Amino acid sequence: MFDRHNYWQGKDDKILTYFLHLLALNLVEVTRLSSKGQVIIPKALRASHNWEAGQELMAIDVGDGILLKPKKPFPETTLAQVAGCLKYRGKPKSLDNIEDAIRQGIMEQWHDRS
Repeated sequence: MFDRHNYWQGKDDKILTYFLHLLALNLVEVTRLSSKGQVIIPKALRASHNWEAGQELMAIDVGDGILLKPKKPFPETTLAQVAGCLKYRGKPKSLDNIEDAIRQGIMEQWHDRS
């Protein structure tokens, strides 16, 4: 099973170097967590991602931090339109298998950005 807390173990030097590089290029901005658990996303970052007030975000735990991604709504569909995707002919997957595959996909997408 994927262990998000130990995933980054041994990768600290590379991550720190990357972070310092981004900081030097002024691509990192510092913000604070309020007593209510709120974080202000700096205006330049909101503008660069076209995020406006009310934008729904997904908060994804990536081990040593949190990744914020915009929530993209699915278009409205009927059961008839999507029922074909439910066909699966193979060994049934456990909930743990499914969750591990989702975590792996998220981590792969996260690493493709660096």
